[in-house]
Order: sequence, then structure tokens, then C-alpha cells
Amino acid sequence: MHRLDVGPAPPGLAAAVEGFLGEVSNRNTARAYGIALRALVVEFGASTSVAVLDEESTVEQVGRWFVGRWGACAAATVNARLDALRSAADWWRAQGWLVGDPIRRIRRRPRSPDRTRAIGRAEVENLLARTHLPIRERTLWRMLYETAARAEEILALDVDELDLRNRRARVRRKGGAADVIVWRTATARLLPRLLGGRRSGPVFLTDRRARVELPPVDVAPGSGRARLSYRRAAETFEQATKELTGGPYRLHQLRHSALTHAAEDGANTSTLLAFSGHTSVASLARYSKVSPEALARWQQKRDPATRR
Repeated sequence: MHRLDVGPAPPGLAAAVEGFLGEVSNRNTARAYGIALRALVVEFGASTSVAVLDEESTVEQVGRWFVGRWGACAAATVNARLDALRSAADWWRAQGWLVGDPIRRIRRRPRSPDRTRAIGRAEVENLLARTHLPIRERTLWRMLYETAARAEEILALDVDELDLRNRRARVRRKGGAADVIVWRTATARLLPRLLGGRRSGPVFLTDRRARVELPPVDVAPGSGRARLSYRRAAETFEQATKELTGGPYRLHQLRHSALTHAAEDGANTSTLLAFSGHTSVASLARYSKVSPEALARWQQKRDPATRR
């Protein structure tokens, strides 16, 4: 395979990456894609021509790098990073900077069945009522449970997107659709304490200033603290739930628990779809499996002997 020298020379890898990310309209998607693509820049060099990815030796190197970097991760993470590289490569080919497929040595990983289960109501309340925990974690976990939103959607929120008076915010759902989430009193009481008067920047921040250069949208003005990453938020939640009866738990289980508990309380399908942000009943189904305890309560309520 030979590249014909026609038109402007392909840009450096860093410029090619930023050019692609600038075309991604959904901010959450751009942020997620940036994880894999900026890691690629670090590995191969910012000024290295993107056309180098067409060379067979580089294709082999990309495959080894990818496996070494994410090979031990869950299938969802591996596939998400691969999707980022594939989307960028498609865009670079459309610009005439690439001819071949630089990730052709990498294969998607089949996902194992989702065995996520809901956390019991008592354990959820035990966790969320811990006043000794940092205000950031208490607010994030409470907000995730009360809104049933995805963690990525909550972490992507900026202060100016919050409607504190009406206890709601606009979020970008999976796939880019705009939607509204609504929270309850506990979250409403915690948010002003977390923000401390801030009027802009990410809602949830790291403890320290960012150590690397980040897009301005991911840094708080003044303090220089960065937007809290999903990885760090997930690690903190897992560590905090190790001593719980069924722990450690995954951050996603707060969303799962919120939807399961809403179903147990009698929320209809339309309400659950609005609550979760799902667009299909099939996607919602795995969240609405009632617990044995809830099933027992339902049976007791309809037991003729109990009503006498």
C-alpha cells in the first residue's frame, strides 16, 4: 500500500485527534473518545504524522499497545476504547489522511451477561446517611440514586446547567438526546454545600488542581480543579462499600437500585422510561426485577387471610 503525495501533508497525530474530537457534537461522547485518543498521542508522539498509522509495523504496534493498555479491563471498557479509535480512523480516512485500517489487529470483546443486582433499600440508606463521608461523595451518590441517571450523565453536569430552585437539570443521555432529571429533598440540601457559591465549571471536581492540560470545559475557573472522572468516582464508591453486607458494589448499582425500587413501589412503564432515560422497554426490563422481599410484601398485601 503506497500513499500518493497529493494535497496537503497529513497533520500530526495530536492535531488529527483534536480535529476529530472537535467534530463530535456530543460532549460526553467526545470526552469518552478523548481517553483512548489522547493515550494514543502519548504513545506515538504528538507531532508524529497520522499517516504513520497506515504502516504495517505501526498497525502491529497499535495492537500491542492497545492490549497492554486495556487488555485486562472489562469488555465494556475495551469495546468503548476500540469504538473511539475506530470512529477517529473513519474520520481520518474521510479527510484523506489514512488509507487503511490501523486497528485491524484488534477485536471487539464479547460482553458477558449483566448480573448487576439492586442494592437493598436498607443498605442504600445506610450508605447515603453517612455524614462522615466527604460532601462530594455524599452528593454524587445521593443524586445518582434519586435521579436514576447514569454516572456519566451526572459527572458531565456543569453548575450553570442546574436548576436548583426546581430541583432539576438538563442532561445529555446516552446517544446524545437532551433530557431532564429531577431530584428530591436530600440532594437539594447537599448541592448548595457542595458548590459553595460556585456559578460555573463542573459540578463534581477532583480534590487537587489538574496536573495535565485539559479542555477548559473540564476545569473549574479559579481553582484549576478538574472534572471528576468516572474511574475515580467508581473506585471511591467501591472502596466505601466493601464493608456492606453484599459489597463491594459498583457505582452503576445506584442507578439499578433506584429503578428497581421505583418498580417495586408501583411506578408504571411510562414513568420508569422517563426516570431512566431509556427509549425502549426491552432495555428497561433488566432493571425492573423486583426483589424477593418486595415480592413477599406484594403477596402479603393481596393475601385474603391477611385482610381479615
